Order: sequence, then structure tokens, then C-alpha cells
Amino acid sequence: MLKLPDSPPFDLLPQLLAGALLTLELTVIIAIVGFLLAFPVAMARTAQNKFVRLGATAYVEVLRGTSAMVQLFVLFFILPAYGLRLDPKSTAIIALSLNMSAYGSEIVRGAISSIEQGQREAAAALGLTRFQTWRLVILPQAFVTMLPSFGNQLVELLKATSLVSLITLTDLTFAGRQMVVTTGRDLEVWGLVLLLYLAMAYPLTLLARYAERRAATFRR
Repeated sequence: MLKLPDSPPFDLLPQLLAGALLTLELTVIIAIVGFLLAFPVAMARTAQNKFVRLGATAYVEVLRGTSAMVQLFVLFFILPAYGLRLDPKSTAIIALSLNMSAYGSEIVRGAISSIEQGQREAAAALGLTRFQTWRLVILPQAFVTMLPSFGNQLVELLKATSLVSLITLTDLTFAGRQMVVTTGRDLEVWGLVLLLYLAMAYPLTLLARYAERRAATFRR
């Protein structure tokens, strides 16, 4: 049962802010790693080699088709039974980075596919190599197209980091649970947790909207 506050909630902030800091740290690291992994996975999905293409497709479908929470549990609880033990932070970064890379690769692949074939042909007519075509023609345009989707993905990632509380990492959600147990001030604690998530997510939402406007301007 929720308890009505009988004192100002500001004394709860230090521990919750420490948890929020870990949440932000994980979000930034996972976003960078997942973003970097998304490109080679997307390239592999469009590769001419059938086995490379099938392997990349299986990677994406398995990670997108299974729960991120289950993926965390497999790395944290199952792998140690086979001699591979990871600390909670490494587990969170690896599991959520792989998960994000699967979704991100579809964003990258879709953006690359949106580039007209005529531009590739024009680049070839100008004597550009395949590498130069990708670097100078395809990727700059595709990057603008994928930015809004990656902005939205970043907001989703921030919220998904709450899953790491299940493997004992003291993120914002875990810190909130601890404080509810120790103080019994349910309403105040979860109210502050809600506001802190909003304070972190809203700037990312604005960034995503800005990226969408810039992308629309570039396309025109």
C-alpha cells in the first residue's frame, strides 16, 4: 500500500541520483557499441555470400525475436555453469549492445536500401571505386536518413536499462527498489524515479525530433 509523504523527498535524491548516473553511463556505452556493431551486421545482411547473409539474418532474428531480459539471464546465470563468468556491468553492456545492434542493423539496412540505384550507377560512371561510392555517396545520405530512428532507439534504450536491476546492478530502478524497502516511502521514491527517468529521456526525445527535422531539410 502506498504511504503518503510525511517529510520532504529531497533526502532521497542522493542515492537515486547515483543510480541515475549509472543508468546514463550504461545508456551511452551501450548506444556507442550497439551503433558501431549495427553497421557490419547490416552490411553482412546484404552481402553476396549466402552463408554470411544467412548468418547475419539468424543473428538479427534471434536477438529481435527473444526477450532482452532472457538474454541478460542467459549471460549472467547460464554461462557461468559452463565456465564463462562475467561481472554484472559487463553482462549488461554485452547483452544490451547485442540486442541494440540487431534492431540498429535493420535501421541501417533500411536507410541504405532507400538510396536509389541510379546514384550507384552515377558513381560508377564517374570512376569511383566501390569503397569510394560507399564512403562518399551512399553512407552520408543513409546516415541522415537513419538518424531519427536511432534517436528514438536511444530513448528506448534508456528505458530498457532498467532490466539491469535484475542482475544486481544498482541503476535507477534498483536504487528505487532498495529505498522503498529501507524507507517504506513508496509514493515519494517511485515518484522521484519517474521524474528522473523523464528528466533523462525528454532531452533525448527533443534530440530525436531535431534529427528528424534536419533529415527532412536535407532530403528537400
